[in-house]
Amino acid sequence: MKHLPFEKELIELADKDLSVREKLLKAGELSGGYHPEMESIHRANAQRLREIISEIGYPTISKVGEKASNAAWLIIQHAIGEPEFMKKCCIMMEESVGDINPANKAYLYDRIQVFQSKPQKYGTQLTAERTIYPVENKDNLNEERSKVDLPLLSKEEINNIPEPEEIPEIDQKDPEYTVWRKKTGWI
Repeated sequence: MKHLPFEKELIELADKDLSVREKLLKAGELSGGYHPEMESIHRANAQRLREIISEIGYPTISKVGEKASNAAWLIIQHAIGEPEFMKKCCIMMEESVGDINPANKAYLYDRIQVFQSKPQKYGTQLTAERTIYPVENKDNLNEERSKVDLPLLSKEEINNIPEPEEIPEIDQKDPEYTVWRKKTGWI
């Protein structure tokens, strides 16, 4: 059964997130830490999504439509100040395979791994230098990507992925990021 009020609301929440992000980006205010206005939007959206989930379960495509299910994922993906919520949603997405966009689960799984300084599985997250963040297994990366409908990477792109022990930005390079991750509960 489709939950139409939630469909519209989820899309509106995601749209607000993206419009505030765009405004801050244009003003040059998105670099240099987690912007308080962005954090406030992310926390409010995550709280509302928690309430929706408690009422209807995970907002799958069959429950709220594809656009709203994707909007729910965006809200989760941006709830970076709430590691336990993101992890719980990742488990719910795993249980909903077949009724969600599989690429969304891949992006969320990888994002959680990166915040924990662990290699990712699907190669969806980038380093500050805009290269693919280290992966668990380069040899089967394209196989994993094809399972979740992500485009395949070239041999060159895969060869340019640093090894997990070469994660340059994580702990030494950005002390403020490390402090934030510890305070938030990622590490």
